[in-house]
Amino acid sequence: MSTQDAPGAELEDAYRLRAEDTREAPTTLRGRLRYLGPGIILTASVVGSGELIVTTSLGARAGFVLLWMVIVGATVKVWVQMELARWAILNGKTALAGYATVPPKIGRMGWINWLWIGLDLAKNFQRGGVIGGTAAACSILWPIVGEPLSSGSLSVWAVLITALTIGLLRSNRYSVVEALTTWSVAIFTLSTVAIVLVLPFTPFSYSPGDFADGLSFAIPAGTVGLAVAMFGSTGVGADDMTNYTYWCLEKGYARWTGPDDGTEERATRAEGWIKVMQLDVFVSWLICTVTTLSFYVVGASVLHPQNLVPEGNAVITTVSRIYTDTLGSWAEILFLFGAIVVLFSTNIASAAAVPRLWTNTLGLLGVIDWHDVTVRARVLKIFTFTLPVLWLVMFLFVQSPLVMMQIGAIATGIFLLAVLIAVWRLRTLEVDARFKRNRWLTAAFVISSIAIFLLAIYTVLEVFGIKVAGS
Repeated sequence: MSTQDAPGAELEDAYRLRAEDTREAPTTLRGRLRYLGPGIILTASVVGSGELIVTTSLGARAGFVLLWMVIVGATVKVWVQMELARWAILNGKTALAGYATVPPKIGRMGWINWLWIGLDLAKNFQRGGVIGGTAAACSILWPIVGEPLSSGSLSVWAVLITALTIGLLRSNRYSVVEALTTWSVAIFTLSTVAIVLVLPFTPFSYSPGDFADGLSFAIPAGTVGLAVAMFGSTGVGADDMTNYTYWCLEKGYARWTGPDDGTEERATRAEGWIKVMQLDVFVSWLICTVTTLSFYVVGASVLHPQNLVPEGNAVITTVSRIYTDTLGSWAEILFLFGAIVVLFSTNIASAAAVPRLWTNTLGLLGVIDWHDVTVRARVLKIFTFTLPVLWLVMFLFVQSPLVMMQIGAIATGIFLLAVLIAVWRLRTLEVDARFKRNRWLTAAFVISSIAIFLLAIYTVLEVFGIKVAGS
């Protein structure tokens, strides 16, 4: 996505709606496919930490019994993402700007913005875990200092990965990196799906009964924390929904729709670009869902029977058993290369998105002028340098990628409920009835909202030790 390459130039019109920038939306499927992009970027960020490590670990620990949680987690949140993106396109505003309007306000921002600040600090653990996971894979392949996975080797690789991330984003070549990593994620995902199809012909075969157990809607004792982390980190999380509005705006969906002048022409354009966005969401959801299910199934089939649960800095080597136990020892190298690419793409996506959110937050606080392109570009560069360094420090301090990812993922699950509240308010007050006429989409949004709320209540009760019937 070219708008990420040169913040100063590319962001000039991204967050401003002008009549002269309008463009008619494509009306055919082929035409709409040409304008996809934000969802692919989101997929590149989601596939790394959640699917590769947290979901596989959940399958290794719980077996097939939590398969239903994977399906719910990957499906239920996408409708909230779609509603939030539609509001952003119609109003030309970012998600954080929308959250700021939700009462009660605390100072210049709403309570959800302050909650985001607190929880994003927790997310630093997860982002540090992604750096750590990438460093672990690199250390196994090419140990620099001491033995593979030694503290020295991990630290050196973590520093190199962080420096490379900053260098790529500052060199205005992110579009090239994004294209390469997205293709690599696709190849790696296809290889995982292939393993799922091969498993019935190996000693780690699964049966229809395993899938029946996985749809029993039960959460075994000892897996609640990991299950909540999986729900928060796999599929589209609350932070991903928030990020997605920025990518939709920078792609041009809102700019091409134009300012709301009350005309039929503008409404028609809006409907057209919203349909493009919905297709974009569907494609990314499909990829994420297939990937999530694949990683979970291989974890449950290969690792769970052997009582192999990814832990500590050995998480990468444990997950690699999925490949070595089914394809042979030669597959470990293939896996490690794939893991490096997948995790690094997640790191790149975070380093591109999070600085935008913090820059926007400073604008909402009145510290900077968000609409001053020069100021915005300067602050973005500062955050693009400092935030990856912070994530590096977090990893060097904790040095346990799985634990770090679970901390950030649980925080994301908590934030999801707040985002749901914001989306309902924005949808009710700032989206014209014309754009809410699709009863199927409305029904899906209502059902997903209920599911998210009930899961949040269930999680709170379990975390505080209050037993729920049937759990």
